[in-house]
Amino acid sequence: MIRARPEDWYALDRKGDGVTLISEPWIKEFYRCNMWHIRGADRDLLIDSGMGVVPLRRWVPLVTEKPLLAVASHTHFDHVGAHHEFEDRAVHPAEAGILANPTRAATLADPYVTDDIFDRLPPEPYASALYAVRAAPATRLLEDGEVLDLGDRRLEVIHTPGHSPGGIALWEEATGTLFSGDIVYDGPLIEDTYHADARDYLASMRRLLDLPVRVVHGGHFPSYDGARHREIVTAWLRDKEAAPGRPPSHP
Repeated sequence: MIRARPEDWYALDRKGDGVTLISEPWIKEFYRCNMWHIRGADRDLLIDSGMGVVPLRRWVPLVTEKPLLAVASHTHFDHVGAHHEFEDRAVHPAEAGILANPTRAATLADPYVTDDIFDRLPPEPYASALYAVRAAPATRLLEDGEVLDLGDRRLEVIHTPGHSPGGIALWEEATGTLFSGDIVYDGPLIEDTYHADARDYLASMRRLLDLPVRVVHGGHFPSYDGARHREIVTAWLRDKEAAPGRPPSHP
């Protein structure tokens, strides 16, 4: 398979409101993480950091222009591969152990990372059989309801377990923007990871349905508006409620 050049590995798409999508276009869409850079007056925020197969800070100067907090929406390989490049790293306590000791199994690199997830391989010396996320112990633990203050904008942490135990979304009430991670996006949702929980997934989706969302920037696939958000979550909940043997609601 052809290898990509390092200078071609990342792509940027400015969405407005000081939000930029950073992606890895040579990874097939299903596996391709959306990295969200949020510009603040005092500091910037980066939600997720991709696979880390090409140095992010070297090839995307945007993430070096201001002090920056790298947040992990969760700790699967496609979301935290470059977290070790940043001094300030944040994650929910339920997955802090994985970020500090990211084994192939714990990050789902095993079994997902093979040459088949790429349209072009990363530059040499990358080899899928040897791929591993590097340790990046958190410097900050994020609890539900905590607010990240960037100076001129504030984002609330919403704990969204289900896809994984320490999954989080970030909610910017002032702009109606939800950065949803992998709990919900406009594509096939993954509900069967080794540490997924069906009851938690239901509770998280019900909670997100109530937000007055204007736009959702998910962990995968294109962004979408509030109407589409309500459609996705409502249809998902309807299917779960109708399914035989569905998990009971939380009290």
